[in-house]
Amino acid sequence: MRPVPGVTLRAEVDLDMLDLENIFSSAGACAAVLQGWRSRPQQLAMAEAVERAIASNSVLLAEAGTGTGKTLAYLVPALLSGGKVVISTGTKALQDQLFHRDLPAARRALKSPVKVALLKGRANYVCHHHLQRNLSDGRFAHRDDAAWLARIARFAETSTSGDRAEADGIPEDATAWQYAVSSRDSCLGSECSHFKDCFVMAARKAALDAEVVVVNHHLFFADLWLKDEGVAELLPACNTVILDEAHQLAETAAQFFGETLSTAQLLDLAGDTKRQAAVKAGDFPALRRAAEDLTKATRDLRLAFPQNPVKATIAELVRYDKWPDALKALSAALDEMAKLLATQAERDADLKNCFERALGVQAMLASWQRDDDPEQPRVRWLETTLSSLLLHATPLSVGAMFGARLTERAQAWILTSATLSVGGDFTHLKTRLGIETAETLCVDSPFDYPRQGVLYVPQGLPAPNTPEFTDAVVNAALPVLEVSRGRAFILFTSLRALEKARGLLTDAFKFRGWDYPLLVQGDAPKNELLARFQKAGNAVLLGSQSFWEGVDMPGDVLSVVIIDKLPFQPPDDPVVAARIAQAEKNGGKPFMDYQLPHAAISLKQGAGRLIRTETDRGVLMICDTRLADKPYGRLLLNALPAMTRTRKLEIVERFFASHEALPVIASEAKQSGAG
Repeated sequence: MRPVPGVTLRAEVDLDMLDLENIFSSAGACAAVLQGWRSRPQQLAMAEAVERAIASNSVLLAEAGTGTGKTLAYLVPALLSGGKVVISTGTKALQDQLFHRDLPAARRALKSPVKVALLKGRANYVCHHHLQRNLSDGRFAHRDDAAWLARIARFAETSTSGDRAEADGIPEDATAWQYAVSSRDSCLGSECSHFKDCFVMAARKAALDAEVVVVNHHLFFADLWLKDEGVAELLPACNTVILDEAHQLAETAAQFFGETLSTAQLLDLAGDTKRQAAVKAGDFPALRRAAEDLTKATRDLRLAFPQNPVKATIAELVRYDKWPDALKALSAALDEMAKLLATQAERDADLKNCFERALGVQAMLASWQRDDDPEQPRVRWLETTLSSLLLHATPLSVGAMFGARLTERAQAWILTSATLSVGGDFTHLKTRLGIETAETLCVDSPFDYPRQGVLYVPQGLPAPNTPEFTDAVVNAALPVLEVSRGRAFILFTSLRALEKARGLLTDAFKFRGWDYPLLVQGDAPKNELLARFQKAGNAVLLGSQSFWEGVDMPGDVLSVVIIDKLPFQPPDDPVVAARIAQAEKNGGKPFMDYQLPHAAISLKQGAGRLIRTETDRGVLMICDTRLADKPYGRLLLNALPAMTRTRKLEIVERFFASHEALPVIASEAKQSGAG
């Protein structure tokens, strides 16, 4: 291993044993402790690139194909570097997997004594204050909340972490959790009587003391912007930042570098104020009435729009005639409640917290209504759900803000994923993140895709924007599902198409007498659906965006992935439309520079669900004939794994009839081509 400037290796460690080539060899440190270890040149190449980036405090974009072993490829050089490391993952589930499985494996292989810590956002930890207050209050939205909250209280008495993910037998999505945790707004901080026993503060202290800290992107960016979740304290002392699943960074950064104000926040504030006014300021009834007025004004704001979900920019809101008066009434009710809270804030810590929250909400509402700064263009837009309304202000570009963070101090930044480039070109991501000078590395998957998989683009399907398209997708999928005996994901780009396909497939399965379990996103939590899919062995799962990535289903249980359309972002989405308009205004080519690269990376993510190990085999079916018919289809095809390509159903049938992807199948498929 090459020496890292400023880092002294422990004297008792044999330097020869720290050579990366040795560690990753078939007889090295990893092979000694990890069952089924295989030496992969791609993994070693990535590990060496990470080692160089850490040594030079540079920014590295590293795309590593599925099966490379990218997690160990960055963990090993990071652990060997001797510096403080912050690792961020795409989701809390991946965060837990990294901390509880991958990191211990790397430490065992290296016999590393480094301290490690797991840090999540405050809403993941039990808050003693809110738990006790709500247990005493006894007012709950659901009948079973009281029983669940009592179980949470018993968990809090014995837990050392207070992490809701460790509360066995209590669902993470149980509504009772809202009564047992705090938010950034509702936390009392050092004024809380439970401050010394606070699980959040204990987690932050452990993170400050540790040499390797595992967080997630939402926490990372919330803290980078708000400086309120504990990560900001870590970064100044940090030598290396590793951002896994880095293809998500631009969208996640846009969420947190922008602002969102929801009616749920307003109703929570009004509800908390009303409760505290009754208990702590009973002699001041005006405050309770003001909270009730804010509740009504907030609900009236939602009622100013139709029941069906709405997405509209501030310029498009002129079509809703009740909207301006409803917003004025809300602002007036909020101002009145804040004014009254100011007179009562010193009576109690909870009342003071409500006052500070009211000031924060006032500022966000004023900011949303303020004219835009040409130097920092943003799109102001509104979104409704069946019961809620959200006001968003989203920056059109996060590049300047994110890129500036990476140059604030001498640190190494490693951004990695299986999908960062478009055919080896990183321009799209570099531009969106403001890291045009970053070093890049692209290592291919070690899988034998031509033998393990078939890419099937059916012929004769209608255009994706026609009314009969979803019917045609289902009809084309049925013969594939028959020869695969179920064992399929069908991924949709819209919930409307998913629901239509559910009805069509239900009827088709019944007509054919098939007993394949049909699992549909939304019918149960994602993890429960995946567990059912695994257990059934012949299920068909219908999913949309949340199933396109972060799902690992190795083995024969998943043998087909069907994608209905190319995942272009909807051009009528307010943020997408604003970015397209901005690019055109600046003389760019938004389709080639923004829409197409984004679709290519998303498509590659969806396709990546199929082949997860060296022994997996299966069919990737893409029902959008633009992949074969349009000139840009070649770019999208080249972004996908190099599977055998065909447009003939008979090749798919022969593939499943064979125990191996026989050379004759590959040969015939190549002759038929994909277009």
